[in-house]
Amino acid sequence: MIGGRRQMTRTIASLTFGIAAALALHGAVLAAETEVAPKDVDFSFEGPFGTYDRAAAQRGFQVYRSVCSGCHSLKYLAFRNLEALGYSAEQAAAIAAEYQIEDGPDESGEMFMRPGRLSDHIPGPFRNEAQARAANNGALPPDLSLIVKAREGGADYVFSLLTGYEDPPADEELRPGQYWNRYFRGHKLAMPQPLFDGMVSYEDGTDPTLEQMAKDVTTFLAWVAEPKMEARKEMGLSFLIYMAAFAVLLYLTNKRIWRPVKEGFNPLGEK
Repeated sequence: MIGGRRQMTRTIASLTFGIAAALALHGAVLAAETEVAPKDVDFSFEGPFGTYDRAAAQRGFQVYRSVCSGCHSLKYLAFRNLEALGYSAEQAAAIAAEYQIEDGPDESGEMFMRPGRLSDHIPGPFRNEAQARAANNGALPPDLSLIVKAREGGADYVFSLLTGYEDPPADEELRPGQYWNRYFRGHKLAMPQPLFDGMVSYEDGTDPTLEQMAKDVTTFLAWVAEPKMEARKEMGLSFLIYMAAFAVLLYLTNKRIWRPVKEGFNPLGEK
């Protein structure tokens, strides 16, 4: 009797596991069928010799401040880091002073607000996660500091997402607060289209088309995610040059040492 119960338990467990696995596989297949490969965008920082386009990244920072910062934070970026983007120390300090930073406590134990400093990190739009969700219909806007590295497809995916909003197919129904994006997995997301032609007036006079703004802000976010990329590439290139020179030197040394032996030279004078 006990053996029969054990066998039945094992059978039920096996069936349950099999059904769960089948459902998971079915869901994965459906998700894969709805995925669309991101656009292949020509970014200046791609490839072993790629570098960041500082002008594009600065325009991207302008797009972030004008549009994206209303919902998304950049918690790992400090104002002093902007100097590496081409801003002078005075310009970075002026940008920091435009923000109000909570500090304290003061002598009376109270927190207070003060202008930002170079040492401060760029503050986010919300005080905490609960406030962020309450302002976005329960959805939590992700921090953008590492978004380019955190998403499969990297910069190409971020650009494609920003330019991929469109009307849903006739057989698809969106709930209130949902939007259709060609490149988002499942296509339905809670973020409305953030960029439209002409919504930002670029300080350098560049035409602010949707594609231009998307490429600029993606370039900026790529820099935020990997600010040391250029130095890493330079180090890698220097290492390759060093190894190539070392290999040539090693070859010539080996050839000089062994040439007499190959030509029949006998240092012991033996026949």
